[in-house]
Amino acid sequence: MLLTNKKTVIIGAGPVGLTMARLLQQNGIDVTVYERDKDPKARIWGGTLDLHKGSGQDAMQKAGLLDTYYKIAIPMGRIMTDYKGNVLFSKEITEEELYDAPEINRNDLRTLLIDSLKENTVVWDSKLTEIEEQNGEWHLHFENGKTIAADFIIGANGGMTSIRKYITDAEIELTGTYMIQGEVSASQAKSLGFYKLCDDKILMAANNGNLLAANPKNNNTLSYNVIFKMPEGLNLDFQNTENVAAFLSNKLFDWDESYKELFHTTSFFTGLPTKKISVEKAWKNNRPLPITLIGDAAHLMPPFAGKGASIGLLDALILSENLLSGEFETIESAIHNYEERMFVYAKEAQQETKENEIEMLKTDFSFLKFVN
Repeated sequence: MLLTNKKTVIIGAGPVGLTMARLLQQNGIDVTVYERDKDPKARIWGGTLDLHKGSGQDAMQKAGLLDTYYKIAIPMGRIMTDYKGNVLFSKEITEEELYDAPEINRNDLRTLLIDSLKENTVVWDSKLTEIEEQNGEWHLHFENGKTIAADFIIGANGGMTSIRKYITDAEIELTGTYMIQGEVSASQAKSLGFYKLCDDKILMAANNGNLLAANPKNNNTLSYNVIFKMPEGLNLDFQNTENVAAFLSNKLFDWDESYKELFHTTSFFTGLPTKKISVEKAWKNNRPLPITLIGDAAHLMPPFAGKGASIGLLDALILSENLLSGEFETIESAIHNYEERMFVYAKEAQQETKENEIEMLKTDFSFLKFVN
């Protein structure tokens, strides 16, 4: 086996990195995950994730975790309203659709994956600062002063990873859209007219290039995103919730009061411009030692097609199968085959994401295909 007697290191304990660790570890591979978060209880902000058949669910099946995912995740219908709070479209989940792509809280997914690994597989509070090749080994340096050696590095630590320069010259690009996420505790949310409007479904509303998407069942919170074209000079202090709520209320000044009540009940805000990392250019072939990227580190994309997590898990599935199958003579050839295949499906997902982003910013509801 290619990884026998090799020290394999994964950077990043997100869903993709942890799934990769699980797929290798259940085949007896020595693997360690290094994560910048202080501990496994560190809260991950973001909406729920839905893992798709043919990609994310296939990886969970191979990892022996699909049934557990189904037990934890919540099948949810969709509802669309206009900016005045009128219901335009509502769809319940049918029996046949229960397992198509149920929604799971990000921390719940992390816990599910960590519980599947051997104790101490993940080393917490370990922010990678630099890597270098020395005497036929990778030397990884961490912010806490620790240095470790490895034979093979898999970068799964998101779009800002510092190891991309060894693999590709592709840089992070802004897509032109901005997202503000808010969260309301379940106890507060249940008193809101907006909560009742959701009807236990994922709700979407749009008007004049502004989109609101909300999930009333994100563990113990109602979480939502307000998405709009990136304005010049935007400078928000997300610690000042009153100012952010006022900004959103002003931006969506003609929306129904139920939306504005939602903003002013929000206890947590964060925001960021949407970004991507193109996979149009081939990656470098002159890497000194085995190293590759999976997940957002490889092909960051905005969430407008809802495929980022599932595509990342597909990366982990294909790369692990290549490394374990015995089909390839070297780690490098297994990596090369994975990357060639990844470029194809990641490009397709990025193109779909781009098209949905354009549709989303229109003033009509032609992006309805994005909701289904």
